[in-house]
Amino acid sequence: MSRQQPEQQAPPVQKLRIRYAKRGRLRFTSHRDVSRAIERAVVRARIPMAYSSGFHPHPRISYAGASPTGAASESEYVELGLAEVRDPAEIGTALDAVLPDGLDVVTIVDAAGSSAGSLSDLLTASHWLLDLGAAPADEVGAAVDAFLATDSVTVERMTKKGMRSFDCRAAVVRLAVAESGQLDLLLEHTVPAVRPDDVLTGLREVGGLAVPGTVLLTRVAQGVLDREAGTVGDPLAAR
Repeated sequence: MSRQQPEQQAPPVQKLRIRYAKRGRLRFTSHRDVSRAIERAVVRARIPMAYSSGFHPHPRISYAGASPTGAASESEYVELGLAEVRDPAEIGTALDAVLPDGLDVVTIVDAAGSSAGSLSDLLTASHWLLDLGAAPADEVGAAVDAFLATDSVTVERMTKKGMRSFDCRAAVVRLAVAESGQLDLLLEHTVPAVRPDDVLTGLREVGGLAVPGTVLLTRVAQGVLDREAGTVGDPLAAR
């Protein structure tokens, strides 16, 4: 006997795009654990989710541009596909009420009225602040100058396919020492992806920067890169 075909699910009638923050101790939570927390919160908030077709239907939740474990972020994004049309503000309030402390809904919009394109296509750059702790300001400034004066900075990082070498300099749109003493970093999203810790490796190799202690990473913004202006646009802006 042939296996019975699974029931085909209806497509979402509404898509909601959510910007959320990952704060405090939640910075040390992996993306897998964050996604599980969001999926549990969707159930607890009784959001009418649309489901995928197949033998193992799952709620239509799409993540884009997740920050690495150990980084705080004010600009994480997820898209929910709903089976019923609902008021975005009500869904945002209900979801925020059941998310764990440290995962906070910042903005929620109807995808139909926001910027055209998929979330992944709209997330082309990230603005980061790097707290270097007790690193001497003059040494940090000298390392930044050396890094920016170099056309190409090759670093190595272990990936799923093994150790890989790549240029981390080309992805850096802006790198400066802020008045707070933190590093202000604007990174273009490239393939392979360049992360803030890759830039720190480049600063060590090119500028001899030694950072005592743990570096605290915070993503301030994520969105559409305007390279000439050196800014990151809001991916949830109205069309």
